[in-house]
Amino acid sequence: MNAPVHACIGLGANLGDAAGAVRASLAALDALPGSRLLARSRLYRTPAWGRTDQPDFINAAAVLETVLTPQALLQALLEIERGAGRSRDGDAARWGPRVLDLDLLLYADQVLDEPGLQLPHPYLHARAFVLVPLAEIAPAALIPGHGSVAAALAAVDASGVEPLPGA
Repeated sequence: MNAPVHACIGLGANLGDAAGAVRASLAALDALPGSRLLARSRLYRTPAWGRTDQPDFINAAAVLETVLTPQALLQALLEIERGAGRSRDGDAARWGPRVLDLDLLLYADQVLDEPGLQLPHPYLHARAFVLVPLAEIAPAALIPGHGSVAAALAAVDASGVEPLPGA
């Protein structure tokens, strides 16, 4: 069995009960085999990125302790998305609206570039909607090639990323 590592997950949704979908996926992460949820951020309302002609997103971040390999963890995240009704097939527009989006952001300090899996997540260091919630729970986490989460956050415009009341 693999030694446990810390993995950082980005969560987002902007269709249907987006906040409910994000909360449910946090519970699903904690239920993954060989894994436990160590920390979760508050929920944040963030402006749509990439394609702005869609509803605002609800975003959060989580730190998971897991013995799953990065590939097995990614497959588990995709299964949670499918369970929420997300389809990544066909015409699903890049950066378009979605019922749930789970991204494997960091897996320990690993750097990987495989089909379908890049670590660290290739846009992590530049996206405030991911960095703000992640900095709340893991500011010292290192983004290989970019420094700490806190340093990356200091270098981006985080205006518009606001915590949900009571989240």
